Amino acid sequence: MPVVKHSSYIAPLFLRNGHFNTFFSSIMRKLESVPYVRERIVTPDNDFLDLDWSKVNGKKCVVLAHGLEGNSDSSYIRGMVQFFNSLGWDAVCWNLRGCSGEPNITSKLYHSGCVEDLDCVIKWVNSKFNYEAVSLVGFSLGGNVVLKYLGEMGKSLVSSVKGAVCFSVPCDLRSSAEKLACPTNRLYMRSFLKSIRVKLEQKLKKFPGLLSFEGFEQVKNFFQFDEKFTAPLHGYMNAEDYYLKCSSKQFLSKIAIPTLLISAKDDPMLGRGCFPVKEAEANDLFFLETPDHGGHAGFCSGSSHGVFWSETRTAQFLNEHVGR
Repeated sequence: MPVVKHSSYIAPLFLRNGHFNTFFSSIMRKLESVPYVRERIVTPDNDFLDLDWSKVNGKKCVVLAHGLEGNSDSSYIRGMVQFFNSLGWDAVCWNLRGCSGEPNITSKLYHSGCVEDLDCVIKWVNSKFNYEAVSLVGFSLGGNVVLKYLGEMGKSLVSSVKGAVCFSVPCDLRSSAEKLACPTNRLYMRSFLKSIRVKLEQKLKKFPGLLSFEGFEQVKNFFQFDEKFTAPLHGYMNAEDYYLKCSSKQFLSKIAIPTLLISAKDDPMLGRGCFPVKEAEANDLFFLETPDHGGHAGFCSGSSHGVFWSETRTAQFLNEHVGR
């Protein structure tokens, strides 16, 4: 029954609030920039994905997936990259479509179920490099993509992929959308919608007539956004259809490699449905850890300059279950 009963994460006293921990990790953390080397790969639908590499000539590699409106420069990504580089691992973050600083070619953006792009990345890494082991790390939306991918692939996953760790995952998309629609989360919603509006405007200018931008000002939550834009843009009937098909929770039982999901109980963006206790109890390879504190992709240490618990916990799990 791989439900971690007692998490080792103890938040500093001033960060025992989900909002504080979330903001501290994204705004206050001081990290040096990572000297990435960018590689562009072509997808099966003739679009592109930009991969940002940080190599130390390691025999192992960690592949990272960022969250909503993030990219390889997000603080939680840079922290994980730098920590694993210090352990002798190569690291690569794949920027979801439209998140690398350049609009993509096709009409697609990115969404919570875009596992075909992750599959493209994994196959590229597997075919080009001869790593002893590849591990996946995902945050928030990117974590949902990772978990869905692992569950869909099951035992057919390429053998080089040995383990995974995900943080703050909205594995029940409807539950997360409902939580984010609460008045206490208006600041997050405004920020997300303001950021994604830029990408959407670029897409609709490039593909006139694809969708109508009319009424965007009335969109106040993710259900409205997904109903009007995400679902029709990516071939789903409506928001409910999108949530039903893209939530990773339903695929957790099929995960066939050691995988750890860490979501804080005080995460302001996750509803009750995003804590899959029964799924963890039913799959010996899927572990669930729910610290009392941590916020959303936070799990901060007491210092803005130090290594975060999320990074050491990831390495600990992979060393323990995948091998040193």
